[in-house]
Amino acid sequence: MTETAIEVRGLRKSYGDLEAVAGIDLTVRSGQVFALLGPNGAGKTTTVEILEGHRPRDGGAVSVLGHDPAKGERRLKERIGIVLQKTGVEPFLTVAETIEMYRGYYPHPRPLDEVIDVVGLSAKRDSRIGKLSGGQQRRLDVGVALAGDPDLLFLDEPTTGFDPSARRNAWVLVRNLAELGKTVFLTTHYMDEAQSLANQVAIISGGRIVAEGPPSQLGDRDTAATRIEFSVPDPSKLPAALRRGAAVDGGRVTTTAKDPRKALHDLTGWALQKKVALDDLRVSRPTLEDVYLDITGGEAGAEGE
Repeated sequence: MTETAIEVRGLRKSYGDLEAVAGIDLTVRSGQVFALLGPNGAGKTTTVEILEGHRPRDGGAVSVLGHDPAKGERRLKERIGIVLQKTGVEPFLTVAETIEMYRGYYPHPRPLDEVIDVVGLSAKRDSRIGKLSGGQQRRLDVGVALAGDPDLLFLDEPTTGFDPSARRNAWVLVRNLAELGKTVFLTTHYMDEAQSLANQVAIISGGRIVAEGPPSQLGDRDTAATRIEFSVPDPSKLPAALRRGAAVDGGRVTTTAKDPRKALHDLTGWALQKKVALDDLRVSRPTLEDVYLDITGGEAGAEGE
């Protein structure tokens, strides 16, 4: 594989007067888990469909594994796997029969038992699809996408509708794919999912990339102020330096600090000196969700891109 799995420069797509994708640039390195985030209507789905070769573009250059997806080349199709939000497989086939059927479509498929093991369905190998749980069927969708041993997988909202346990199991599956050396292009509405899985994140809003980088650094999270929260009987007795810029709600105090070590030293030193209890003390850095909501303005948009 080449070092770069996906290269996008100046990508544009319009629907009538609506410019859904307005000249975006993206680079996805081979072996990365790359997450594209954005509110509904931001251009996310259009971008992914262009990369998959399912939708023509109006402008710009796109390279996926060294191919232009608009050409519909078989050599590219043999090297990518796609997991859509909704897929349909024959409910009366077993897990093994389904994956074996899809293996037959590719020149160099991945071994059947290896695919079943990677997606965690060994215990359900001979179970019929109609008898699987929702999470198990989603795992099967990934197994179908892996059948041809692709270099690149597109996962579109892979855990939508999952309960917390099923979501965590799906995360393990994505990490397994990364350990196999696969490049994963992920779209998700769950910020904790992107934060946990992705090496690189891009946020698209209004058809433009508005932020990009590793989850830990997006929006300068590595240098952003730390939030400190605590409760005291009488916030008015806090030293002026601790009250400055703080939000007070009853006895609950919320403040931020660029140097949390000094702020906590001053706070706990004052509390020890005055024998004041600091109830429910919490210290937290901005999450990826905080950054996302700040960048997009909590935008929710309409379905359809």
